Amino acid sequence: MCGIVGLFLKDRSLEPELGRLLTDMLVTMSDRGPDSAGIAIYGAEQDGKSKLTVQSGDPDVDFAGLDAELSKVLGEDVTLRRKDTHAVLEMPVGATEKVRAFLASSHPNIRIMSAGDIIEIYKEVGLPKDVAERFALSSMSGSHGIGHTRMATESAVTTMGAHPFSTGSDQCLVHNGSLSNHNSLRRKLRREGMAFETENDSEVAAAYLTYKMREGSNLGDAMKSGLDDLDGFFTFVVGTKDGFGVVRDPIACKPAVMAETDQYVAFGSEYRALVNLPDIESARVWEPEPATVYFWEH
Repeated sequence: MCGIVGLFLKDRSLEPELGRLLTDMLVTMSDRGPDSAGIAIYGAEQDGKSKLTVQSGDPDVDFAGLDAELSKVLGEDVTLRRKDTHAVLEMPVGATEKVRAFLASSHPNIRIMSAGDIIEIYKEVGLPKDVAERFALSSMSGSHGIGHTRMATESAVTTMGAHPFSTGSDQCLVHNGSLSNHNSLRRKLRREGMAFETENDSEVAAAYLTYKMREGSNLGDAMKSGLDDLDGFFTFVVGTKDGFGVVRDPIACKPAVMAETDQYVAFGSEYRALVNLPDIESARVWEPEPATVYFWEH
């Protein structure tokens, strides 16, 4: 049992409120997942810049002077913006793979949470309220975001085991459920060049969608393919640079509710996650159908 929330803004005037609204939704789902929590925020794009969100168990040591070190390696400016155990590294477009390789070889204790032009992922072990406060999630702005509160059932409670999982540029996934064929699918995806950081089944789902989109599918088509290729029980909420998608397995035993107004589309594992959203009384509220892909794009 985990808690999922998501918010896709149609009305740009709400963008400064995204973090506050998502944080309220996330904390409301605490009893569905009290051991860890995470959130992905899609913020504003900066011309010519990409970013990596990274995490360290010893940030005072690992982040000290890292921006200067990376600037020297690249021969171009890299900036570091720290938030507790995480930091956002901003660098020229096209430099992320070189930075990834350098961190893997020279700073193995630094782990990458997300990469892309606009995505930032923050996740840690602890109560959702505490995680939100550590990263000042309520102060963040953006166009869309998703969050997750975890109750671990099949793997350890760790930072890397927390959701969201990100396996592609500006892509992420949160999951409530359990996949039965994740081991065989992980082996297949590895043969196709996909890399994995954990043994978590949800990371396999994220990597599957990344692979499908790498092969030319858009998010909606990739999620439709998942209905045939992913075995088990699942509700997924997925984010891309421009899109926001929801899909449930054909049995749909995991709870889900959605709401849509002229200003936003929202998702919650339970309706109580949505009750404080603007004008929720006038929203169209429904339960997503089984084996049906819902997909919005800016």
